[in-house]
Amino acid sequence: MPRTLTLFLTVLAMLAFAGNSLLCRLALKHTSIDPASFTTVRIVSGALTLWLITRTRGSGASGNGNWPSALALFAYAAGFSYAYVSLSAAMGALLLFGAVQATMIGYGLWAGERLFPRQWLGLLCAFAGLAGLLLPGLSAPPLLGAALMLGAGMAWGVYSLRAKGSGDPIRVSSGNFLRAAVMAALLSLATVRWSSVDSAGLGYALASGALASGIGYAIWYTALRGLKATSAATVQLSVPVLAAVGGIVFLGEAVTLRLLLASVAILGGIALVMVYKKFIPSA
Repeated sequence: MPRTLTLFLTVLAMLAFAGNSLLCRLALKHTSIDPASFTTVRIVSGALTLWLITRTRGSGASGNGNWPSALALFAYAAGFSYAYVSLSAAMGALLLFGAVQATMIGYGLWAGERLFPRQWLGLLCAFAGLAGLLLPGLSAPPLLGAALMLGAGMAWGVYSLRAKGSGDPIRVSSGNFLRAAVMAALLSLATVRWSSVDSAGLGYALASGALASGIGYAIWYTALRGLKATSAATVQLSVPVLAAVGGIVFLGEAVTLRLLLASVAILGGIALVMVYKKFIPSA
């Protein structure tokens, strides 16, 4: 793949991933849509988009998804939506990214991977940044929102680990989204008495599912063909930064000193760890 095309697709994918945080926060802060409805619309529209992409490609690639992975996908999407009721776009993206990478790094250690001394330093730095971010104080994130986003990040970490080597990633994602749509529909039924949808919230949810998730994942998996492992891993460090910039520009959010210092510690620490690791897709 030409390097210019790879760079273009990578930038689009990172913008899409950061866009998920902005769209969710916009919907839950400025419209009347509830988290369950947002989750359902996002997953269903993402499933339909990925299904259309796989039908258009018409390849004989393998991979259909499975229910355990779909459950992890649903847990991520639901936790993500409920967390953004109270978290800023930047805070949510940072907690999500940190939890995803911590889960995947932790699995690697459990599986017998060994870290270099500078990787251990990076890991300690990242955990110190996360601890500092969550310590009680005026600028600390709401505990429930932070816990939900950390849980969402862990779920996405599990989903990414399960996706490794499971076949064509776009076909696998399509199958998992279709299964997760069933779970999301059940969530909406269970919370129907609290449901609320308006046109603006519906639009943001559709954009999150079809564009930022469905098309975004397809673009990312295409870009991966032209990226080296270390480049693919470290480029994802831009997602929380892009979400923070988007939160400032589009949502009028303020970046506190605590968040800034924690971001440097967490993202810098994870970069030290990932630069020596094999890449596992996560977004």
